[in-house]
Amino acid sequence: MGRHRKQPTVTVRRGSVIALTGLVPAGFVAVSAASASEVGTVEHATLAASHDLSEDARSEQAPRVEAVGAPVGDELMHAARHPGPPIVKTVAQPDGRVAADVPAGPLGIPGVAYAAYQNAERILAQEEPTCHMPWSVLAGIGRIESHHAYGKMDAKGNPLDPIYGPVLDGSLSGNNVVHATDGEIDGGMRGYARAVGPMQFLPETYRKYAGDGDGDGISDPQNMYDAALTAGKYLCSGGLDMNDLSQQSKAIMRYNNSMAYVANVMAWEVAYRTGVAPQAGQLPRI
Repeated sequence: MGRHRKQPTVTVRRGSVIALTGLVPAGFVAVSAASASEVGTVEHATLAASHDLSEDARSEQAPRVEAVGAPVGDELMHAARHPGPPIVKTVAQPDGRVAADVPAGPLGIPGVAYAAYQNAERILAQEEPTCHMPWSVLAGIGRIESHHAYGKMDAKGNPLDPIYGPVLDGSLSGNNVVHATDGEIDGGMRGYARAVGPMQFLPETYRKYAGDGDGDGISDPQNMYDAALTAGKYLCSGGLDMNDLSQQSKAIMRYNNSMAYVANVMAWEVAYRTGVAPQAGQLPRI
């Protein structure tokens, strides 16, 4: 998984930033390097090393609180109702779609993304009640992985252009070689895989945890509602409890086996939850 610097189908560039002072709750760093090595389901260790934060991205700070607690229309708050496991596929979208005009959430989170994270929290509270997954953790991951689909989604949560990570052919420093196994949701890739959608899943992992966030019977990794719920299911798997900071850190490491990545996600999680944006001095480049 990684941070996309530009729009849609370009190479992902992740900025790994640490914002500990005043942002990350004391005690979350209790997960040691030894415990990190015990996480056996790390999704994107293949993408961990080479994604530095660009200067323009570092200077791009989320706006101060403008719409914390902004109401989200009921039409956006979906609930999964379709019986049985969803069909996993990428759905072709028509041309001419426009970005949804929805009030932003905390710190400028695009309204559709905010609704999708909240929707995932509500569904997981029913399906995984001991996980205690807060929407803000999913928002922290969505911020890093695709800047909330760049804020360009239609009202149904579909990006205006599909989002893909870099081809994992070993050409980027720090990225392992991952062979393609699922062209159906990987944009027809052959040979090598790439992460897909706003929450940046490798196709094989997405299929394993696929969630139907909008209740239409389909789990599409490009759809923000589906991707947010799938990310929550992935983090909750194995009985982890997000109320325990060490377990929460272990869950986030499944995305990237790096304490810097965990710190990055947690910094934004706290920021979105409290409405206090990270300051430039709290975002060192590593």
